[in-house]
Amino acid sequence: MAIYSEKVMDHFRNPRNVGTIENADGVGEVGNAVCGDIMKIYLKIDDDIITDVKFETFGCGSAIASSSMATVMIKGKPVSDALKLTNKAVTEALDGLPAHKLHCSVLAEEAIKMALKDYYDKNGIVYDNEVFAKHSSCEACH
Repeated sequence: MAIYSEKVMDHFRNPRNVGTIENADGVGEVGNAVCGDIMKIYLKIDDDIITDVKFETFGCGSAIASSSMATVMIKGKPVSDALKLTNKAVTEALDGLPAHKLHCSVLAEEAIKMALKDYYDKNGIVYDNEVFAKHSSCEACH
């Protein structure tokens, strides 16, 4: 049995939405130098819809696949939907990740939330801090 699903391999070999967005409405960067995975998400938001999303990820194949899948899942969606994206949903969309790589999907969730928090901060939008509480995403690395 292969350790990675076909979807993980596809998003690793052919990542979607790679790159940066100049003058992004929100930028979120998360990671941990100890585990080596660093993700940066860029959002373009018009009328509360994520019209474009790009990512830069330094890390393993699971981190790249998680970033790619997460961007696909929120592009064209309302901000409220993106806020509800969970690492579990990313993992399920990838048809699973090995247990020791689940932190990659957590980083993807956190990077999106940090980009949305940046958008809210830049635009003076009030939010609940609990929505942006971080997980201990790299516990699995230690």
